Amino acid sequence: MKPTLLVLAAGMGSRYGGVKQIDSVGLHNETLLDFATYDAMRNGFGKVVYIIRKDIEKDFRERLFDRVARNFDAEYVFQTPEFGLTSQQLQQAATRSKPWGTIHAVLCAQEAIHEPFAVINADDYYGRAAFKTLGTHLSALPVDGTDHAMVGFVLGNTMSRSGTVSRAICTVKDDYLVSMKENTKIGYEGDKIISTLDDQKIELTGKEWVSMNFFGFSPKAFEEFHQYWDTFLAKNLTSEKAEALLPEAASDIVAHGKGRIKVYTSPESWFGMTYPEDRAIVKEEIAKKIRDGYYPEILWER
Repeated sequence: MKPTLLVLAAGMGSRYGGVKQIDSVGLHNETLLDFATYDAMRNGFGKVVYIIRKDIEKDFRERLFDRVARNFDAEYVFQTPEFGLTSQQLQQAATRSKPWGTIHAVLCAQEAIHEPFAVINADDYYGRAAFKTLGTHLSALPVDGTDHAMVGFVLGNTMSRSGTVSRAICTVKDDYLVSMKENTKIGYEGDKIISTLDDQKIELTGKEWVSMNFFGFSPKAFEEFHQYWDTFLAKNLTSEKAEALLPEAASDIVAHGKGRIKVYTSPESWFGMTYPEDRAIVKEEIAKKIRDGYYPEILWER
């Protein structure tokens, strides 16, 4: 059974200042997501499901989806604020405008997932080898299996000089995840890498293994995701900013003894679309990979 690629593409892009998931970076107006989808297709994945907001649907189809769907099995689902909430809960959360977070997005796509699946961010570049690694793992994973997986990256390879980044720092033993802690504000202060967590500054080495939201799960993981979501809502229903985060829910699978997460590692250096200044860097990186023959100049048949 070929796995599915699930793409988190419903973000607001507040730091970027626009809809970064469909901003063009290729030689023929391809998005960063075009290249991720292409890498997945070439490395054992059988379908892609994009999670988007309703308000970007028209642009999303015109700038990305329609050409991908002509070449690959593709669909999209919406992340809506009301999904997973009762009418009473919606009333209590009526003033909230911020999306509920990545685990909420994944749950919005559950009905479209029937096979083992990988999850990625829409605005990060992961590299072809990482897709091959997870594609191979997921192809051998039963739909009710509990041996999940992730690809970890070296923190120092995932930093941005344009501002802070969010990374989940991993504790790993014997190639399996022990725990993850989301650090939502990691940045440079001079040459030092500093995480500001709970109003405290912690200096990091840059050699830590971190999650870039590149996970692989069987559908069995949805059971733990629902439990995490229910617990999150009970604590944060009236919060304006709290987010239900995929790394935390994934870590709960391990903490609650519901499965294991194999940690594969990648030496790839990150680039992505977090800040406006990043677009020029991404365009040059993609152009270089095309010049080197890593990607064809034209990805998709028109």
